[in-house]
Amino acid sequence: MEVGRLFRLDNEVLAFRFTATMSDRAGAQPQERLSDLGRLELWLHAAGLGVPDVSPTELQDALTLREAIYRAGLAVAAGQRPNPGDAAILNGAAAAGQPRPGLENGLAVWRLSKEAPVPDALGVLAADAIHILGGPDRSRIKACEGPGCAGLFLDTSRGTNRRWCSMNTCGNRVKKARLADK
Repeated sequence: MEVGRLFRLDNEVLAFRFTATMSDRAGAQPQERLSDLGRLELWLHAAGLGVPDVSPTELQDALTLREAIYRAGLAVAAGQRPNPGDAAILNGAAAAGQPRPGLENGLAVWRLSKEAPVPDALGVLAADAIHILGGPDRSRIKACEGPGCAGLFLDTSRGTNRRWCSMNTCGNRVKKARLADK
């Protein structure tokens, strides 16, 4: 299956792109996209964090981290502080990883260790979440208003009045629904 059909890869924030591996969060039937070890490997590769393989424990660690990022993002979007337990999960994952930034062919990359590539990759995701959730743009974090979505995004619009995680998906659905109602 094509990676772009399996996962939403259009979010500019890596940590929020990771949370989108659970789709339709506010819908009647949320969809788990990281349903097995291979899918986590595939997503990490698509995110530039390719790992040789994933253990069942590492998949569970990834899902725990993803949900902590999501809950912390919702809290920040609502103008609240993240739950201390979620912050501890993010801090722990960021501290456990030992990724190294690199420059290859003019592009920034993450170099993961041979000894612990998955914890390194999760460390990159946790550090990205910490940077966005606690950084100067935290007031621009929002949850999508698209039906059933509730995906997190960073509102970079001039008037900070963006309502959807993506105009191409949720925004388009809402506009099509409005036209159908007329």
